[in-house]
Amino acid sequence: MGKSLIIVESPAKVKTIRKFLGPQYAVHASVGHVRDLPSNTLGVDENNDFAPQYQVIDSKKKIVSELRAAAAKAETVFLAPDPDREGEAIAWHVAELIRDKAREIKRIEFNEITAKAVREALERPRGLNASLFDAQQARRVLDRLVGYKISPLLWKTVKRGISAGRVQSVALKLVVERETEREAFVPEEYWLNKAHLSAGIPPLFVAELVKLKGKKARVSSAAEAEALKSSIQGLPFVVAGVEEKERQRAPAPPFITSSLQQAANQRFNYTTRRTMNIAQRLYEGVELGERGLTALITYMRTDSTRIAAEAQSAARTFIAGRFGQDHLPAKPRFYKSRAGAQDAHEAIRPVEVNIVPEDVKAFLPPDQYNIYKLVWTRFVASQMAAARFHDTTARIVCGSSEWKAKGERLLFSGFLAVMPAGKDDALAELPSLAEGQTLVLKKLEQEQKFTQPPARYTEASLVRELEALGIGRPSTYASIISTLQEREYVRLAEKYLMPTDLGRVVCRQLSEHFIRLMDVGFTAQMEESLDRVAEGSRQWVDLLRSFAAEFNPALSAAVKNMRSVKGGVDADMPCPLCGRPLVIKFGKAGDFLACSGYPECRHTSNFIRDENGSVEAVAPKKQELTKAGLCPECGKDLVIKKSRTGSRFIACTGYPECRHAEPFSTGVVCPRCGQGALVEKSSRRGKIFYSCSEYPKCDFALWDKPVSGACPHCESPYLVEKARKDGIKVVCPTKGCRYVLETP
Repeated sequence: MGKSLIIVESPAKVKTIRKFLGPQYAVHASVGHVRDLPSNTLGVDENNDFAPQYQVIDSKKKIVSELRAAAAKAETVFLAPDPDREGEAIAWHVAELIRDKAREIKRIEFNEITAKAVREALERPRGLNASLFDAQQARRVLDRLVGYKISPLLWKTVKRGISAGRVQSVALKLVVERETEREAFVPEEYWLNKAHLSAGIPPLFVAELVKLKGKKARVSSAAEAEALKSSIQGLPFVVAGVEEKERQRAPAPPFITSSLQQAANQRFNYTTRRTMNIAQRLYEGVELGERGLTALITYMRTDSTRIAAEAQSAARTFIAGRFGQDHLPAKPRFYKSRAGAQDAHEAIRPVEVNIVPEDVKAFLPPDQYNIYKLVWTRFVASQMAAARFHDTTARIVCGSSEWKAKGERLLFSGFLAVMPAGKDDALAELPSLAEGQTLVLKKLEQEQKFTQPPARYTEASLVRELEALGIGRPSTYASIISTLQEREYVRLAEKYLMPTDLGRVVCRQLSEHFIRLMDVGFTAQMEESLDRVAEGSRQWVDLLRSFAAEFNPALSAAVKNMRSVKGGVDADMPCPLCGRPLVIKFGKAGDFLACSGYPECRHTSNFIRDENGSVEAVAPKKQELTKAGLCPECGKDLVIKKSRTGSRFIACTGYPECRHAEPFSTGVVCPRCGQGALVEKSSRRGKIFYSCSEYPKCDFALWDKPVSGACPHCESPYLVEKARKDGIKVVCPTKGCRYVLETP
């Protein structure tokens, strides 16, 4: 009997699974999707029930050939991509491509990559799930119809090369609307009043003003603050009542995708995409010394808080041994998932609770350690007893004013033994207080404040909002936010998401002409409809027909009525040279101000927006003007300039008549493809990196500056510059090779 073949998504999984399966199994990877809609045509036959016209992805043709050859040698092919809609689609497409070669095809899935889980999956294979595949196919076709048909309208009316997305555009609308709220916000003055009091015994404590003359306290000006101060001067602070009670605080449920993304963003400032990439590596397996390649966490795309009974039992045994029996709740904890959550997968948890983060810290990069510790700690805490506190609330009066002081004392740590509360989360303990007791005012603290506009979204809070509104699913949050930034519709300012002027314009164009498509409720309803397709209770073609019935008339109207803004968007400022209105234009290098009198007046400048959304012109930074040859298009001088994010590029001095530009080349041939050169780029945060000029055909990139020349020790085709204690050195980039270029 021949070997069985297991086909997974990623090469990393191949290594982990091969570690514990015997020689009777061959393991190969599809490396993600192998078929998709064509990139240069719509690829959907709208007159034939929206039939998709799939084709093998160019970069996957060799992989498909290898999978077909491997399938021909196998008795049974087990398709084992990830256990979700995308994974089912990958399995379906692979099955279609190997069907004429394979003797038998079965589908398996596992929530964790362990010997036990994989062997159990092999013992319980199933057929391909047509409903799950149809749900993914419906989403793919919906997104293609929206993107392929609306994007040309945006090219025509806003800027060539930009695009629209069914879900991303609604997320953009949320960011734009939040910014609009902030710009319209009118701050109001108020004063915080805190009394620092002594009961004659330690500690000193603080009471906040809550009432004045029996009504909710509102001190709105310096005069009112001074009046309050005068009204209580010399009067005693007397305890009017003390309330004491015991309170319990239960642990949070284990992580799901969205809560992990939020916690990693809040704790470590990781982007949603970075968090998911790290979690993917921990799921697929990492090297742990003598343990070898080991998967550390369960599948990370889930919206269920369910925990397997076996994992729950292991956690209780671990907790009792590590923290004591009193740190266990009387019964195992179960958490209710939110309405509409898919229960196919468990919550995100450690594969083995006994693998304590500190024990593997030496083997993990800092970011992997951070995420593993986050997952491990949250899971263990979720199965522990509640923390208990003794709360004290004192009501204090002084004249016609009433003040309140709160304190707490920890009685029992419970789950806080594994995840202590932060300093900002804890209340100070109050001294022993009795009704009628007179207190001594040590200091009256009065601070002027102003009400704040609603906060901009962070990646964490946007994920939380998308989840609450039912927009997107666990597998899509990271790509939604990344796409908005890649299209330059949104930018990160520190950790906050701000819409660019391009993003505002795109949002306005879409909101005016595609009202239903940009409606949050409609988008959430579409997600629910896709869930019904996945459950088998709705046909995917029926869903698309319903969508097209609304979308096509709106599209036809937009083709006729969408107004072009290529001439610029009014900036509400006069040109400093000629007095005509300035407009915001969208160029290759980003947004800029230009005179509406062009070409008679050629004034341009950079700009920023203040907190109220008003445009402010700024002088451009001095550019390098080193000559770099002659322009191949017009013959004028080429010069080296700097982009807004810091990387150099080469541009024609004849701009704007000649718009020739090219990346700044290091002169080093790409070591991966051998076709392109490594060119200078910069991230949105201004960090310089170097990537292949043939991108996206070749995605080779590195942070260190490449230097021409091969390593004489390991034959690396290039070297790099590295900053060391003794200065910048040219070294070999190969791990383990210690070659350093000697300089005269």
